[in-house]
Amino acid sequence: MTEFLLDYGAFLLKAVTIVVAIVVVIAVAAAAGRKGSQDGLEVEHLNQKFRDLAGSLRRALLSKADQKKDAKDEKRRAKAEGKAGSARHRGFVVHFKGDLKASHVPALAEEVSAILDVATPDDRVIVCLENYGGVVHEHGLAASQLVRIRNAGIPLYVCVDKVAASGGYLMACVATRIYAAPFAILGSIGVLAQIPNFNRLLDSHGVGFEQITAGRYKRTVTMFGENTDEDRAKLKEELEDVHTLFKNMVAEYRPALDIESVATGEHWYGTRALEKQLADELKTSDELLRELAGDLDLYEVAYKIKQPLQKRLMANIDSALERLSAGRWQRDLESRLPR
Repeated sequence: MTEFLLDYGAFLLKAVTIVVAIVVVIAVAAAAGRKGSQDGLEVEHLNQKFRDLAGSLRRALLSKADQKKDAKDEKRRAKAEGKAGSARHRGFVVHFKGDLKASHVPALAEEVSAILDVATPDDRVIVCLENYGGVVHEHGLAASQLVRIRNAGIPLYVCVDKVAASGGYLMACVATRIYAAPFAILGSIGVLAQIPNFNRLLDSHGVGFEQITAGRYKRTVTMFGENTDEDRAKLKEELEDVHTLFKNMVAEYRPALDIESVATGEHWYGTRALEKQLADELKTSDELLRELAGDLDLYEVAYKIKQPLQKRLMANIDSALERLSAGRWQRDLESRLPR
């Protein structure tokens, strides 16, 4: 017995040491990242970025003498443009990558506010969107940020390279024009609630559950109590009400859409989504931005929010869980693809 306890103690000590080491490494890495990041707006001139990329490749194909000449010509051109200024209209590019809680909304709100302070109806706002959907009120707030752009009379383009489903499409539908890659996923105009119930498991172990509420429908379906048909009916009624709000918003911003035929909870890939009028044109974000750069001065706008260490660690855990959930959803989609 003594030998067992000694072995167990040694194992426990090793386990604790490993856990502490991992926590220290994570904390140091997070702290280092925190020091390097600061709150504030970051702006990048995409036209110049595109020119620099093209110039790098072009000069790699030239002789050394031609490379020097090309570099001088580029400097003269940039200097002349700087003196003359640009009379072209502008395009403001925002990236939104969603999660279950739409945690990028605070940054999106700052980005939209900054853009609205300087943009005119002659400019454009382009949102590159990737969003599987999630919590209703969070994604409703995200969509409301884009509504601010529409209400200001500024054309709003949304480009979907991968997915804009459920709450993601709630955001996308606000756009003046929706662009989608050929295999991007759009739609899933529906509402879902799912919750495990452990009542029978608890009951089988002699564990009771007490829940006291004031208000008939303060709580309906629960995880630990015994759910009744009335509870389920009330939850279904609430889901139907949210679904109606969802459909009404999509119909408001895309009136040509046959809302009843697409508000079934189904999703469609780019080409099918175009046929259903869930999108307006098949085009990737790279194609769209390169095309717009011919007529507009494009500026990528990103608001960076510095998070405290504890919040960064919890966000990493949440992100890992959400990636797992999204991965399962994606695998389910892929299982339906023809082999």
